[in-house]
Amino acid sequence: MGSIFGLSISDVADVFKADGPLEIILELGVIWLGVYGMFRFLRGTRGAGVVKGFFLVAVALALMIRVFGDATDGFSRLRFLFDRAFNLLAILLVVVFQPELRAAMGRLGRAQFFAARRAQASGLAEEITDAAEFLSRNRFGALIVIERQIGIGDIAGGTELDAKVSATLLQSIFWPNSPLHDLAVVIRNGRIWGAGVQLPLAEEGSVANTLGSRHRAAVGVTLDNDCLAVVVSEETGGIRIAESGKLSEPISTKLLREELLRRLSAQQPGFVFDRRGEGSPA
Repeated sequence: MGSIFGLSISDVADVFKADGPLEIILELGVIWLGVYGMFRFLRGTRGAGVVKGFFLVAVALALMIRVFGDATDGFSRLRFLFDRAFNLLAILLVVVFQPELRAAMGRLGRAQFFAARRAQASGLAEEITDAAEFLSRNRFGALIVIERQIGIGDIAGGTELDAKVSATLLQSIFWPNSPLHDLAVVIRNGRIWGAGVQLPLAEEGSVANTLGSRHRAAVGVTLDNDCLAVVVSEETGGIRIAESGKLSEPISTKLLREELLRRLSAQQPGFVFDRRGEGSPA
């Protein structure tokens, strides 16, 4: 018989039979909250697809063994492997997602209430939007990456600043004569962590041929990381947002402010909009 964490499926069924309806509903509610919390935590990270795939395969195998195995006394080899591999795979998942789990433990000590988080998001959105408006008007290229819950991997170089986010500082960094203007600014924990940061580029063909390396870097860094990227085109002054490996159309500064506030307040990926903001450069 297939097993889950050392219990056979028949054992699990006996446990449910022993409890009343109210206890079953409460326990299933707790389990659902745990599963939902795990998926929400991993949403937008490299581990999300792996966990979903593992969960679906495990459920499918357990049901198949339960339904067909009992009726035909078959799937003996599959049952044998399932019994012994499930617990080992669960341990391996903990090892694989060690960075995400470590980040979660760190966040427990600095958890914010919604009001405080929204206040911080509002300040960030205001400063970044003011800077983007100035950079767009003057055709100064820029790439600003804002971390959310999980730290960004695959970044190199740069100058560590640990400075307060301000439109004036961002404008100075991306001024054409600045030694840091060519690469990216990374905002971490509500502060400018570093400037002149090298980011991984997305594969060729992932963005339109008319767009440059900044746009490829924005797509590349958001593809496997829980972050947002704001890009200002040096050629057109167009402003775009990248999220989850997708790039928006050029948007207005008004829409940029709204989207940054919404997505940073929620601290989770939102939809990648495809509507064009009024007054935004092409």
